[in-house]
Amino acid sequence: MTTTTVTAEATTSTPSSLPLLAFGGRVLIAAIFVLSGISKITAPAASIAYIQSAGLPLPQLALAAAVLVELGGGLALIAGYRVRLVALALAAFSVVTALAFHNQLGDQNQFIHFFKNVAMAGGLLQVTAFGGGRIAFHRD
Repeated sequence: MTTTTVTAEATTSTPSSLPLLAFGGRVLIAAIFVLSGISKITAPAASIAYIQSAGLPLPQLALAAAVLVELGGGLALIAGYRVRLVALALAAFSVVTALAFHNQLGDQNQFIHFFKNVAMAGGLLQVTAFGGGRIAFHRD
């Protein structure tokens, strides 16, 4: 039996722009989480009311968890800290929030927000699969 090893050309000669593209992609996808986390901090009453309107229990605790995930995860993704783990957590968060808050698919606005969250999860799963690139505090 003969074993053949195939190596990807990209691993030996990557264009110099790829690290910047990976970093830029992380910043762009993280921006929505950072801004959402900040908005929850600046308007906690509105956020708590929205959480209550979805029928979720313990809205203050849910708000604190959301801020931690959104702001902490977004900043970690930008910084490049534990990128694969953080991207996976944000992908899961995006799907859960789509199901909890944007599940009225007959409403066009909810439909768009639902699939925005699904699309973000897809991008984050790409980061999970392929990593965050060379510009990072913790490369994994």
